Parts: sequence; C-alpha cells; structure tokens
Amino acid sequence: MGYQNKFSFRVRYGETDQMGVVYHGNYAQYLEMGRVEWLRSLGFSYKQMEKDGIMLPVISLQMDFKKSATYDDLITVITRLSKPPLVKIEFEYEIRNEKDELLVTARTVLAFMDMKTGRPIKCPDSILHRLKLD
Repeated sequence: MGYQNKFSFRVRYGETDQMGVVYHGNYAQYLEMGRVEWLRSLGFSYKQMEKDGIMLPVISLQMDFKKSATYDDLITVITRLSKPPLVKIEFEYEIRNEKDELLVTARTVLAFMDMKTGRPIKCPDSILHRLKLD
C-alpha cells in the first residue's frame, strides 16, 4: 500500500522506568500518536470522526521489541497503511531513534464502527478518496 507518515518527539522522563528505559506499555501510545498524525496528514482527525459518529477501536496489536528507547531520545514513529481499508484498517509501524536504529516494529488492526449502533461500517468514502482508492 505504502502511504506513510513520520512523526518525531522526545521521550519524556515519566515514560521511563528507574533505569531511564521506556516502559514497554508506552509503545502502544506511541503507535496511537503515529495513527493520529497519519490521519491528520490526510486532513482528518479522530475528534472529527467521533463527531461524525465513527470510532476506530483497536482489535489487534502486535509489537516486536528490538532495542530500548531511553529518556530524552528523539524517536520517530513511521506509520504505513498495510492495505486498502474496508471495514478494517491495518497499519504497520517502525519506531526508530535519532541514530536511525530500529527500536520496534508493530502492526495494528482497527475497525470502523458506528458509535450509535456499535456495529462495523465500511471505511468512509472521504478517506478512500484521499488515498485515491475509490
């Protein structure tokens, strides 16, 4: 698929353990930050999608840890769309440090859901159009 976005930020002290290493549970939040910025780069926001009655819960998460991030590291989350979205949208990620060392690879699957009915729905045409997939 290939459409990707890069988002960089510094690791905050509160995200680390006593050894200054990023706590593994924080990486899921980093992936979310990557997805939010991926959507924003297309001109969409989670906030607006929710106002429009659409939510995107994570239904699958896989992470492989290669190397630790530490306090004050500048890390980059690279978010790629895996395949054209239908009812589900799948992302692949790389998290790298400022030396371009691979820290984490990950994959998430999210489902487009109608907030009122709680039922799955197809990917909004507006997103497909921005991806030139319709």
